[in-house]
Amino acid sequence: MSRRAAFAGLVGVSALLAAGTSATDAKSTMMLPASCVGITLARPMTASEAALPTPVTREERRERLRLTQEKLRSLGPVNLLAMQDYEERRQRLSFLATQRKDLDEARLSLLEAIEKINLTAAELFHKTFEQVNENFQRVFKTLFEGGEAALTLSGEDPLEAEIDILARPRGKKPQSLTLLSGGEKALTAIALLFAIYLVKPSPFCILDEVDAPLDDANIGRFVRMLEGLKEQTQFVLITHSRKTMEIADQLYGVTMEEPGVSKLVSVRLS
Repeated sequence: MSRRAAFAGLVGVSALLAAGTSATDAKSTMMLPASCVGITLARPMTASEAALPTPVTREERRERLRLTQEKLRSLGPVNLLAMQDYEERRQRLSFLATQRKDLDEARLSLLEAIEKINLTAAELFHKTFEQVNENFQRVFKTLFEGGEAALTLSGEDPLEAEIDILARPRGKKPQSLTLLSGGEKALTAIALLFAIYLVKPSPFCILDEVDAPLDDANIGRFVRMLEGLKEQTQFVLITHSRKTMEIADQLYGVTMEEPGVSKLVSVRLS
């Protein structure tokens, strides 16, 4: 067989293979020697390709070749940078997966920290609330010379629960704080204020006109309570009440001897 015939035979085998004909059929059709038909397919045939009937006539082979060429053209140009693009996207996916894992771990850590903070805050709040409640009952009885008072929580979560104030002066059973008089409301507020203050007293305490709504009888009770606390705390009172001024060790006032001219006056009583 001449070289031209062998070359023509190889071209024919290639065309038959592109049309779906196996190497054995090509060999038997072209009658080439085994040395000219040593061709190995790059991939195995798919199920859809294997199900196609084997072309017999020349027209069928040409039609098969045309369809194959159309499929190749429909694939478009070959992207030579596909592997590089794939590697970049794979690295990006790995980076994002690592970031998401770090975020999930940080979220779980924050949730654990929040849970611990809530438990600690609930314990501290419950302990402080009990102390304030005991102080409120004691101060209320001192200011009102009897009666009963209490603080209650309405709700399961102590950090979200509402605080209800029960105040019943001696000889009265009001169902709500709104039924108390103005002086009784002010005295109840003072009792609650000092109940919170006594949990952790400070060296100084400033009271601005807290005795303004009180009458003389209630001011007397308020003054007696301050006298019992002034040994551990220095009180600075802003007041216009004479009864409150009587317990002061030193007075500071502003006077106007001449119109439009203010003057600071101080008096030491002890």
